[in-house]
Amino acid sequence: MRVGFLSAAHVHADAYVANFRAAGVDVVGVADDDAERGARWADEHDVPWLGEPAALLDAGVDAVAVCSETVHHRRLVELAAAAGVAVLCEKPLATSESDARAIVEVCAAAGVPLMTAFPMRFSPPFQEVAEVLAAGTLGTVHACTGTNQSVLPTHHGAWFADPDLAGGGAIMDHTVHVADVLRWYTGQDPVEVYAVTNRVVGRDEVAVETGGLLMLTYADGMFATIDSSWSRPRTYPSWGGLTLELVGEEGVIGIDGFSQHLTAYGGVHGQLGWPGWGSDANQGLIDEFVTAVREARTPSVTGEDGLAATRVALAAYRSAASGQPVSL
Repeated sequence: MRVGFLSAAHVHADAYVANFRAAGVDVVGVADDDAERGARWADEHDVPWLGEPAALLDAGVDAVAVCSETVHHRRLVELAAAAGVAVLCEKPLATSESDARAIVEVCAAAGVPLMTAFPMRFSPPFQEVAEVLAAGTLGTVHACTGTNQSVLPTHHGAWFADPDLAGGGAIMDHTVHVADVLRWYTGQDPVEVYAVTNRVVGRDEVAVETGGLLMLTYADGMFATIDSSWSRPRTYPSWGGLTLELVGEEGVIGIDGFSQHLTAYGGVHGQLGWPGWGSDANQGLIDEFVTAVREARTPSVTGEDGLAATRVALAAYRSAASGQPVSL
């Protein structure tokens, strides 16, 4: 199997290239609108620099990983679909609902697999809780509290805080992961979203929101909160984290998706570091995508999942702007 990267703008591309190789895939090249960035990334990861997307798609790839700025996802996915190659698209799926829906539709029309990059679906702690819920051990779930917090991501790329390129700030960046896990766990999407945002952290550095709190209401009466923020200091020993607590009629269960680490003081990690020792959710994501392409089947995480999570984030912006709940 041969795979290529359509852009290396997203920091996740750094991990995915190693994950693809671990899965036995030939990484044949990268194309990027930013030639300097693309060539530099290609050199760092020993990947051929192919310049334009057309050159990459003409190189005989079976699949592509779209890791561009979010606003460019639709254009690149459309090029890949027209070439008949499978697509792994970074999250959020798009900066607008119309573009996200178009991404899903163009891949369906072309008959190519489309997978949204939601690695938490492949985190063993989250998978274990999915099994608990499926077995009915927790009973009916009444409430959920989720967090997705990180440092300001601008040191990875200024575009993360550019509303035109990213579609927003912390809400767009972090809501989608928790919203997707809730969809996976409950099999439903919220019917109402209420949100408030602020720019208390990083107000002198970025013009987008750096903090957000969402309240999601579901048709069966369940509710959930999501803290999606860039609230961690730059010296924090991890780029981010994701937690979820579920309250059911038979008990409460909590998950910390990034707790598998050691604590190191000094040395190569500086004053404080958290070298990981546990599972690699990114590897699970890439393994599933590769297997789906090889078996010519729909990936377990779909474009529709990406569309649903994007709709929640976009509804949060509408709610924050109006000060009122937004119906979905």
